[in-house]
Amino acid sequence: MTTIFEAVATALDSVTGVPYGMDTYMSTEELPDQYMVYNLIDGVAGQHADDAETLRAYRVQINIYDRAGLADLPDVDAAMLAAGFTKGPERPLPYNAGTGHYGLAKDYFYLA
Repeated sequence: MTTIFEAVATALDSVTGVPYGMDTYMSTEELPDQYMVYNLIDGVAGQHADDAETLRAYRVQINIYDRAGLADLPDVDAAMLAAGFTKGPERPLPYNAGTGHYGLAKDYFYLA
């Protein structure tokens, strides 16, 4: 079975031209104008049978950062839905005056 981290990375690989990282985006250069960061919020048992866990429900968060604002963001929804995730809540993140990035947090659910 693929791990939840591999599933997210595979989905985000299809978002062409937008770099991403897990938990933080690390670079030896200045941050790009647009980038993404993903992390696991939680993973809870979803089903048990014969004294064993048979399904696990995961919640992952993808934060999209863009210096130009939030009007023209990559289509992360299409990539995540194609990979078997379902959409959850989304919310804006505070503007980062230090880097000049606006941000949007998007949650997705995955049952495996």
